[in-house]
Parts: sequence; structure tokens; C-alpha cells
Amino acid sequence: MISAIIGTNRPGKVDVDALLSINTGLARRIIVGFIRDALRKVGAGKAVIGLSGGIDSALSAFLTAEAIGPENLLAVRMPYRTSSPDSLADAQAVIDQLGLPALTIPITPMVEPLIEQFPDMSDKRKGNIMARQRMIVLYDQSAAWNGLVIGTSNKTEALLGYTTLFGDSAAALQPIEDLYKTQVRQLSAALGMPESVQRKPPSADLWAGQTDEGELGYTYAEVDRVLYLLVEGRYAVDEVVEQGYARPFVERVWRTVRLNHFKRTMPNVAKLSRRSIGHDFLYLRDWAG
Repeated sequence: MISAIIGTNRPGKVDVDALLSINTGLARRIIVGFIRDALRKVGAGKAVIGLSGGIDSALSAFLTAEAIGPENLLAVRMPYRTSSPDSLADAQAVIDQLGLPALTIPITPMVEPLIEQFPDMSDKRKGNIMARQRMIVLYDQSAAWNGLVIGTSNKTEALLGYTTLFGDSAAALQPIEDLYKTQVRQLSAALGMPESVQRKPPSADLWAGQTDEGELGYTYAEVDRVLYLLVEGRYAVDEVVEQGYARPFVERVWRTVRLNHFKRTMPNVAKLSRRSIGHDFLYLRDWAG
């Protein structure tokens, strides 16, 4: 689905935008099949998803609804008191278009008691509390709904560590985490989701005026090109710089990827035995007898 540029014989100038272009029909079939198979393997016929009004959660909802039927996907909106009304409206547009059962559960009364304990709390700390509280709500609803929690993270966020551990990174499965943000936009357009969702600036909606790109300090389009070369192409930093990208930017991106690797793995286990969980006890064959 994605062209590889791996090997010792590097091409000259690489058209990364062309390489980031995906076969949306194939991507759709793969992800829908993945969701359907993942739920079937654990005997689940239903799922729960948090709808923020953003493109990632909307795309995850579209694909999950196709996989298991919209009547089996519970959409949950979880606004905080500073959440944008537009976010609620965009989430509702997705709910209406897909015909999803839905709940709206405000998290303000849940998180305020902790936030009020620390008057000097930074926006980042508040945002982490909100993200984790939202996942608490989703897992509670998954028990009530008898369905798995669907994650909504994309590959760009995962590589950069732009997620909250045990918040938005917590889920039973992550359908779109192998799609860069650029590719999320391509597939979303192909599926015909509401224009307002596709056009809006990406935001976790954790505080007033917050946007992903404002917080990161660069655009998703810029960083996706560099990430593609570093990750898919296995380019060294020097090789990416030779492609015309500023060295400080490339070094910053690669350092961010490396420092946040712990967010992409299960917690490390100190190895003391011959079959340590996470080191040697890994495969389905290990479950027998």
C-alpha cells in the first residue's frame, strides 16, 4: 500500500508526497477487516468510541461502523467546560451521518476537584487529566455496552509521542495508527465524512484555542515528510537533510521519536527468569497448557 524506499542505492530527490499517497480503497478494506477480525477473536460484537469532533476519531468511527454495523458502535462525547461548541456539533454530524447510538457525558465535574487542588497547574497537566478521565469514561461504558474501546491515534502522533499514556493511547485496538496524518486526511475524504470535520485545525480540545500544530510547533504535512523518510525509508538524519530539510528540524523530530518510544511499548519488565513477560513469553503458542 505504501511504496518503500529502503536499501543502499538511494534515489536522488524523493517525492515524499507521492510516497505518502495511499490506495484509499485498499486501506479501507484492510482496516475494516482488521476491526472485524479483532472483535471476532475476543467474542465481541460491539465497540465504544470517543468522538471529539476531530478527523481521527471520525475516521475511526466510520471504519468501525462499516466493520460491525453502526448500531453496534456507541459514540461518546465528553466535553469539558472550555470545549468548543463546534467540536460537539462536528461530533454530532458524524453521529447523525452514520446513525450511531450516542451519549454525551461532561467530564468537568469529574476533573475539577483534582485541578482545583493545584491552582498553579499547567495546561499540559490539566490536559493529561482530561485525556485520562475520558478514557475512564470510555472503559466504564465499554463494560456497560459490552464492547471494546476503539482507539483513534494516528501514526504521526504515535511516533512523536503526542499522546497521553493511559489516556488517548489506551484502547483495545488502534485501527488507524499505521496511517500518517496526511493519509488520514486522504482516507477521510474518500469516505465522504462531513466537510467541517475534514477542514478544521487538528485539536485535542483540551483548552481554549489549543491546536495540535500550535503545540507541536510545525505542521503535520511538514513532519509527515520527514517521518516517512526516517521510518519507512530508514534514512539517516544526514540523508534526510540531503533531501532539502533543515537539520535542526530533522534532528528535533528524530530525537522526539526516540525519546517517546516508551509510549509505544508495554512497560519494560526487569528480566529475572527464563520466560519473562514481554521478553520471552510473547506468542499465542505460549498460552497452551
